[in-house]
Amino acid sequence: MTRPSHPKKEVEAALKHAEAQGWRVTVGGSHAWGRIYCPYNDDECRCGEFCITSVWSTPKNPGNHAKALQRVVDNCTTYQRRSEARFLSED
Repeated sequence: MTRPSHPKKEVEAALKHAEAQGWRVTVGGSHAWGRIYCPYNDDECRCGEFCITSVWSTPKNPGNHAKALQRVVDNCTTYQRRSEARFLSED
């Protein structure tokens, strides 16, 4: 089953980026449109447990919210470590 699209195109693009990196997107919640969950349940994660980020339904500035979501995905410490290790093993 596919998830519903986010009403803001910039945020939807950031959610597709997150899904492409393996993050899980769930729709619903109390005050948020949904949440994104990191695929790595790593104890060494920067927040001490696997990353969860809220996705707002009507952000004040959709472009900035989309950039913030993408930054969370791209700055995942476990993903960076694994990518670096994969890059070094190819040399």
